Amino acid sequence: MAFLVLWGFNHGVSAQEEAFNKGDKVAQLGIGIGSYISWSGYSNKVPPISGSFEYGILDLFNGKGGIGVGGYLAYTSFGSKGGNNWGISDLIIGPRGLFHYQFVEKLDTYAGLMLGYDIVSYSHADANLSGSGFISSWFIGARYYFTNDIAVFGELGYGIAPLELGIAYKF
Repeated sequence: MAFLVLWGFNHGVSAQEEAFNKGDKVAQLGIGIGSYISWSGYSNKVPPISGSFEYGILDLFNGKGGIGVGGYLAYTSFGSKGGNNWGISDLIIGPRGLFHYQFVEKLDTYAGLMLGYDIVSYSHADANLSGSGFISSWFIGARYYFTNDIAVFGELGYGIAPLELGIAYKF
């Protein structure tokens, strides 16, 4: 019981005024909405899913802004609906840099850039092919904090999907 009381004092329900600061660590899990693949006749086998981590390295603008660095990992796969029996999987991994600026209390807004590696595999009854290469991606996003450490987030940009939504945990 004492643990729960002490945990409650450290993890209150009011959001902190500075949404992202030097030394903060944030982990995110998300699901993608939409696709950059415009082929017809396919269906998702695994929807676009992503995970990311960020660490605050610099405070700016008297605590209203900051710089963070971290990593990104995302995966999706899809295949044919009909009898062609083909499939494609896509794995993206890479480091990210983010610039934060807090316009409104509890809302952490940011923009960033990722330089990553994209691993794409294609399977068909006749052939299995793979291709990989370096990619760059930009994004904008926001996290809305319900508590000091729990938030929902949304990101728009070029990643595993045009829109990613999910949950974030600050520790």
